[in-house]
Amino acid sequence: MNNKTDFLIGKCLVAMPNMTDERFAQTLIYICSHSSEGAMGFIVNKKIKKFSFADLATQLPITPLQPIAPLDLHQGGPLEKIRGFVLHSTDYIKKDTMVIDENIAVSSSIDIITDIAFGIGPKENLIALGYTSWGAEQLEREIKNNDWLIMTPNTELVFKTKDEEKWQKAIDEIGIDINRLSTYAGHA
Repeated sequence: MNNKTDFLIGKCLVAMPNMTDERFAQTLIYICSHSSEGAMGFIVNKKIKKFSFADLATQLPITPLQPIAPLDLHQGGPLEKIRGFVLHSTDYIKKDTMVIDENIAVSSSIDIITDIAFGIGPKENLIALGYTSWGAEQLEREIKNNDWLIMTPNTELVFKTKDEEKWQKAIDEIGIDINRLSTYAGHA
């Protein structure tokens, strides 16, 4: 990966069926930043089961006038699991928002959590606690080692598809039969 056009910003990593790291088995990771210095993204298909958005709101200084609508939280990755990020539609842009592409942005301020709680946040959102990160050339090595497939996601996949269906749907959108994939990478 030699030039900026090779970077994976706005793409998804799809874990290969033979992923040996249990934290990433059957995951779909949305890449928010990628450069020669490394990469960062969020797992978008693993819910946090024992902690909800309402639980999060009660721990923050947020007091909505109405009960908070049920909303799932996601395990964004194994790093800094108490740090929150929101992947969201670009209809909501604030000063701390990082726009990834024309459809998806990421924010990490308490303002977006407050706005979501009050029903005035972005139309589409996915709240992640924690993140995934790779050092310089680490992700490139993992791709060469056949750990990940790369695909261009749409907002339907990221925000509206059921979490338990996202990985398979990503595989289907790539157009491959995972039963025919080799678990070994070839190098000429």
